[in-house]
Amino acid sequence: MSNNLQLIVGLGNPGKQYEQTRHNAGFLVIDKLAETLGASDFKFNKKFNAEIAEINNNGDKLILVKPQTFMNNSGQAVRAIMDYYKLLPKTLKIIKQKNTDLSDQLIVIHDDVDFELSNYKIQTNRSAGGHNGVQSIIDYLKTQNFTRVRIGVNSGVKNNLPTDKFVLGNFSAVEIKKLEKIMPEIISEIIK
Repeated sequence: MSNNLQLIVGLGNPGKQYEQTRHNAGFLVIDKLAETLGASDFKFNKKFNAEIAEINNNGDKLILVKPQTFMNNSGQAVRAIMDYYKLLPKTLKIIKQKNTDLSDQLIVIHDDVDFELSNYKIQTNRSAGGHNGVQSIIDYLKTQNFTRVRIGVNSGVKNNLPTDKFVLGNFSAVEIKKLEKIMPEIISEIIK
């Protein structure tokens, strides 16, 4: 398969204060993917309310994306980028088609509190399952039929924190090591 265009979106929140939070697992995987594919001088450009990097990988064009709209508005940036690269089919050149199968064009990587740390699951055509960033993308694209990489962030030490507070908490050093350990496997699944 060559000369394909694929958008790989990592979800998270912009800003230093969020860099090591569980909610930024998607950003962390995108950074590792960029490092894996693009060498040490890799650079993201800012456009469409996102940080974007274009990489050629064995004839395929990968667009790595970190939306800068904050998690709950991720769909805004994703939609703008999908429009720019003409990845959304149109009906009568005006109205966007609903329930479009984007599973080959769009991969969204995000945190998931339903999975234990060190686990992940790749799925297509699933509801948001309560994840506001994913729901925003579904709302903006009018389809849930895209590929998702759900990265477990539940370390079992939630301490009865509400989910929103838990995901905005920082990974511990041990948790980061566990996440880093599964990143190569996740990356090889994404770019196979």
